[in-house]
Amino acid sequence: MTVAPRARPVIGVTSYVEDVDRGDWRGQRSAALPHSYVSQLERAGAVVVVLPPRLDADDAMVEALLARLDGVVIAGGADVEPSRYAAQPHPSVQSPRPERDELELTVARVTARTRQPLLGICRGMQVMAVAAGGTLHQHLPDEVGHEAHSPSAGVYASHHVEVLADTRLAEILGTEPVDVPTYHHQAVATHPGYTPAARHEDGTLEAMEDTAYPFRIGVQWHPEEGDDTRLFDAFVEACATRAVAG
Repeated sequence: MTVAPRARPVIGVTSYVEDVDRGDWRGQRSAALPHSYVSQLERAGAVVVVLPPRLDADDAMVEALLARLDGVVIAGGADVEPSRYAAQPHPSVQSPRPERDELELTVARVTARTRQPLLGICRGMQVMAVAAGGTLHQHLPDEVGHEAHSPSAGVYASHHVEVLADTRLAEILGTEPVDVPTYHHQAVATHPGYTPAARHEDGTLEAMEDTAYPFRIGVQWHPEEGDDTRLFDAFVEACATRAVAG
């Protein structure tokens, strides 16, 4: 499925601020995002805007930003700071990214009011849960006793997820086991307001959704790194519907 040019939605994708090596430049502070997010959305018919994080993000700022967008992807990345869900950090937790936490938690809260389509990917799903008052498992191997969700540093693994029947995600992906790209050492523990939509065989929550909205889904895997385009197609279609409706 591709969206007709007249209906191309404008979709924002949150991004990293990291030190990047580029040509002769070393450690240049940069707003960065794996291009796989952009290429998946563009292939499905969207116009993509990269959203740099900022520490001063508040509801008014984000509402003004969202007024110019038809939907948002909260991208993957570093761990949410545990203080955001009233927890002490596990030794494995990565250094905090307060500017990302501030912007993305605000985006998750404000889109709940504006009803704009929202897709959370890996960290993005965890942000959605925390914004709703939920909590995270800070180091998944401690919970499940294995490292299948992220066995090698810097390399995407793959595993099956079971999509739960009678969910919006099942309408998109069906209920047969789906092989997905994975790279995460944390997972959602509690998720107020969201319904489970997929699980790993070890019980790890792999997707959640809120069907009171046209599209509000979080997935723990990385669909931008795979060949299955159905989730991005459905998301961009929901954004296009909003764009046409004005």
